[in-house]
Amino acid sequence: MPEPFFPVHQKLIVELAARHHLPTIYPFRSFTDEGGLMSYSIDVPDLYRRAAGYVDRILKGEIVADMPIQQPTKYELVINLRTAKTLGLEVPPSLLARADEVIE
Repeated sequence: MPEPFFPVHQKLIVELAARHHLPTIYPFRSFTDEGGLMSYSIDVPDLYRRAAGYVDRILKGEIVADMPIQQPTKYELVINLRTAKTLGLEVPPSLLARADEVIE
């Protein structure tokens, strides 16, 4: 589960998982960029774009308490094939087809 502990120690977590040959799915894309096997997470840039609309509404005087709470609507699946190969895993083509990004 995502929590503040993970990003702070992300490099160590990825290294330990690799050292012990553990396949992993992370809550943030940055872990997969660091060498983790997979991540399934919210699309952070999309959240920032949507937040800009809220900032605009607040600056125009809208009452914050009257604004609806929004939840993420866009998620991304990232797969690191280099890590899969290192772990001796074969990622099914159907999963690769569903991935938003594949790191080769």
